[in-house]
Amino acid sequence: MAELDWREIVYQQPQPELDGSVQEGGYGHVRQPGVDLSHGVALYLDDISVSFDGFRALNKLSLSLNVGELRCIIGPNGAGKTTMMDVVTGKTRPDSGSAFFGQTIDLLKLREAEVVAAGVGRKFQKPTVFEDLSVQDNLELALKADKRARATLFFRLSAAQRQRVGAVLEQIRLHDQAGRRAGDLSHGQKQWLEIGMLLMLEPQLLLLDEPVAGMTDFETDRTAELFVSLAGKHTLMVVEHDMDFVRKIADKVTVLHEGSVLAEGSLDQVQADERVVEVYLGR
Repeated sequence: MAELDWREIVYQQPQPELDGSVQEGGYGHVRQPGVDLSHGVALYLDDISVSFDGFRALNKLSLSLNVGELRCIIGPNGAGKTTMMDVVTGKTRPDSGSAFFGQTIDLLKLREAEVVAAGVGRKFQKPTVFEDLSVQDNLELALKADKRARATLFFRLSAAQRQRVGAVLEQIRLHDQAGRRAGDLSHGQKQWLEIGMLLMLEPQLLLLDEPVAGMTDFETDRTAELFVSLAGKHTLMVVEHDMDFVRKIADKVTVLHEGSVLAEGSLDQVQADERVVEVYLGR
């Protein structure tokens, strides 16, 4: 099956009610507008196991992210990093375990579109933008609004929405590229644009898969600054192999190995862990 990107999920699936909730029935179990983060935990995974044709991709995985935290996830290929994100976003159903967004949203009862509507945004490694449209048009299309046919036909940006687009352009440092064709941007700029498109959906939780792969040193530094600025306002889970980048952004690092948490702590702590050196970092 071809992999859906987040744009297809947002634009092709039935949209939630205008108050931000998902109607009861079917898979939808988001009964209130917004997510309850009052206990300070944004994401809670407990005892998650996933198997594919006898291969255990996740093995009783448990971890949690605090509200506003920027957490980096590292580990060797096949450690379960992508599968973990697939579970959080409704792409993969686990064999066992539980996954909660905030206090009340059971992610395992939601379809992919409902996870997005609940406030979870995901960015894959390869940027996916509308290349023939301008940078600003890309952001306007991603705007969190009623996407039903009649509303879309008569849609006009409000003053507040125009202000929101301008603020995100500044945030991703593409304000001077607003009228430029997205396909003419550099690789790093396309990555920033897609992150901006996710921000237009006002997510509480952002999942970012190897965001600096293929970037120049300058673009990598700019991306680190962007992520640090987003922390606190959003909760970020960043899967990355670039240890220099991880050091610039993360207070806490989780190391996955064979589908479970192998180690957790500061980058210095996990780099000093003999188990991590053995299975991932090398000597």
